[in-house]
Amino acid sequence: MLGECGMLERDKRGLRKFAVTLCKEMVVDELFVQSLQTDDILTDSMAEGILAEPTSHKRSWRLLSLLPKRGPRAFSSFCSALRDTEQQHLCALLTDSPERDGERQCPQTARAKDRTEGVSSTKYPIQASDRYAPFTKTPVKDSGEEGVEEKERYVDSPLPLPTQEGTVPAKRARTQGFNVVLLCVSESMEMCLDADSPITSPVLPCTPDFYLSHCQQSYNMVSSPRGLALVISNVSFDPCAAPDLDSRKGGEVDEEVLRKVFTELDYIVTVQRDLTAQGMRACIEQFGTRQQHQTVSSCVVCLLSHGVEGAIYGTDGQLLELDWVFEAFDNAHCPLLQNKPKMFFIQACRGEEMDCGVEQSDGPERTQSPGCEQRDAGREGEGDGDTRQMEERGRLRVKLPQRSDMICGFASLKGTAAMRNTKRGSWFIQEVNSALRFRARDTHLSDILVQVNGRIKDREGYAPGTPHHRCKEMSEFTSSLCKDLYLFPKYHPQY
Repeated sequence: MLGECGMLERDKRGLRKFAVTLCKEMVVDELFVQSLQTDDILTDSMAEGILAEPTSHKRSWRLLSLLPKRGPRAFSSFCSALRDTEQQHLCALLTDSPERDGERQCPQTARAKDRTEGVSSTKYPIQASDRYAPFTKTPVKDSGEEGVEEKERYVDSPLPLPTQEGTVPAKRARTQGFNVVLLCVSESMEMCLDADSPITSPVLPCTPDFYLSHCQQSYNMVSSPRGLALVISNVSFDPCAAPDLDSRKGGEVDEEVLRKVFTELDYIVTVQRDLTAQGMRACIEQFGTRQQHQTVSSCVVCLLSHGVEGAIYGTDGQLLELDWVFEAFDNAHCPLLQNKPKMFFIQACRGEEMDCGVEQSDGPERTQSPGCEQRDAGREGEGDGDTRQMEERGRLRVKLPQRSDMICGFASLKGTAAMRNTKRGSWFIQEVNSALRFRARDTHLSDILVQVNGRIKDREGYAPGTPHHRCKEMSEFTSSLCKDLYLFPKYHPQY
């Protein structure tokens, strides 16, 4: 009975032959599993069981144990899922075996064999993966030193030498489990799993019940529009003024992704492309003084460019310091946004170090007991007993710290490079887009960025034969938020 409803014998042989390699290298996440669900290869309970496994190896093993029993179409759907999730090398491993080559060379034999196994032969086109764009260190000619084999860069800043984003084509989007988009075309259903396209699933709406249960302890986010958003994206750099800064291929994808997601989140989005350092400064100053900030609930600033720790590059090769950017929106320089959340997303390198990752140790995680924290006792209550001073304070206007109510997501850690796919855009913006679309409905922004960190942590570059194969990236964020920041997408309270 299994022979009639199970997988073809030749396909089962292929899976058995390469099972060890598949378990070691294959990434089975939500996107991969949903692809097989859409083809009716896996049931919902099977998908949940696979994704519940604690490690990638166990998820792969469980999937491989199920596939041979899921019908003659299971193998072709499995290969299709591998291709659609940028694991073409594994698909090629299965479909380019000598046995299959023989079948392709003798189609009559292959057809006869397929008839005995109950299905016609299927060919699997193999898509070539993106060529790897190698990292290049930026040479610097320093007139005061000899033998420095690095690139030339002169800036009026004490900041480090320029670093460009890595353009390693991603092995796959390891954590984009919600990227499956079903499009109804006439009466047919077409599955869009183009690995070179960003997620376009609609932003999920917040429910009235969720808003009512969380609005009291969170920032007031009820205006429509929710706020103004500025996206500055430097893609092409002046070859004369900045010969060492390559074009940021894929940067145009990031800017469009951000424009769409924040428009759906009810922000008025302004996108500026290819600005010099002075142009970025003028653009940010003008944006910060817009009177509309007074009537909205928040603001967003996204900066996409090459960078170093503490600064990003204009198209003229000059640096704009990030501290100046944050200062432009602080309580002193931007009074219109006082007590309102200000969100920043920085897609740029913060150094030239490549994170090659480390092997995870076996066994339980080691934890360390927290150290004792000494409180600054004796200072908190100083002056509280002076009634006259309390009365005087009550008559004074409430003061704010210089800088507060800000949260900033960085694509990489201090000193390290950020990854960008030339077709899909940067890893960090991909994950921010995905998380906002599916989690903003019931998750505050700090937790969303924690989830982004987790997804970035799981990703790896795919560049076989280079020193940067399986390279890593780690995002991070800083926050001076004083309340929970829920975006409450698509919800507007009725008064």
